[in-house]
Amino acid sequence: MIPQLFAALALQASNLPPPPADAPARKAETVRRYDGDASQGAAVGPNDVYSVSNAKLVRFDKKTGEKRAEWTGEKSRFPHINACAVIGEDLVCASSNFPGTPQVSTVEMFDPMTLAHRRGVSLGMGTGSITWVDRHDGFWWAMFANYDGKGGEPPRDHRHTTLVKFDDQWRRLEAWALPATVLDRIAPMSVSGGGWGPDGKLYLSGHDRPELYVLRLPMGGGVLDHLGTIGMEAEGQAIDWDESQPGMLYGITRQTREILAMRVPIAR
Repeated sequence: MIPQLFAALALQASNLPPPPADAPARKAETVRRYDGDASQGAAVGPNDVYSVSNAKLVRFDKKTGEKRAEWTGEKSRFPHINACAVIGEDLVCASSNFPGTPQVSTVEMFDPMTLAHRRGVSLGMGTGSITWVDRHDGFWWAMFANYDGKGGEPPRDHRHTTLVKFDDQWRRLEAWALPATVLDRIAPMSVSGGGWGPDGKLYLSGHDRPELYVLRLPMGGGVLDHLGTIGMEAEGQAIDWDESQPGMLYGITRQTREILAMRVPIAR
């Protein structure tokens, strides 16, 4: 009986599909979960975590997970808040009219404690749908998504996803395209989350794959350098680095709508 059991297990194992050849060699470790009911992404501050769900933001205590504040906006004015980050004295959020077209993008500022809406910056049309915004090296950085189908604006498609650098007056200074090695993995969608990591590199997440793409600005040319890919539990969507704990990244899983705290292996 025992030999037959081993033979059956061996046959079953031989029939299992092999792991994908391009699976990331490094993987982030999920160390905590929060019941955040988040559909778009997560943000994090020194003492709080935030769930992002289109026209709804919720603040939770980072230690206890208890709900502390909530904001719900007009869906006609805020149809798609996609990602947020605590920057200075504000919770800064990337907002668009996705899946509406023509694509319109704004940056919305909230009180990080009460979640009261403070002000907005309209970036207008013509580049894509903004998905995340960050502050780095004294400049504002934002990514504008483009799509092949729903929410897209022909003739642009996912290949037109663009990283833009702005000054303090939100004037466009420079812009970069994504390399084919990332574009092939996010097609037909786009980049949903991103931000500058503790190592000074740019980390991006797509719409569906449980992966982080590590990039840097090129020494020349207009296409970002793809340095590597890191696996994670979050299936893309918006992410945010915890600046109070270098190496900790927050995201969500759409399967349970939980907020995930993930420890990312940072190459030194």
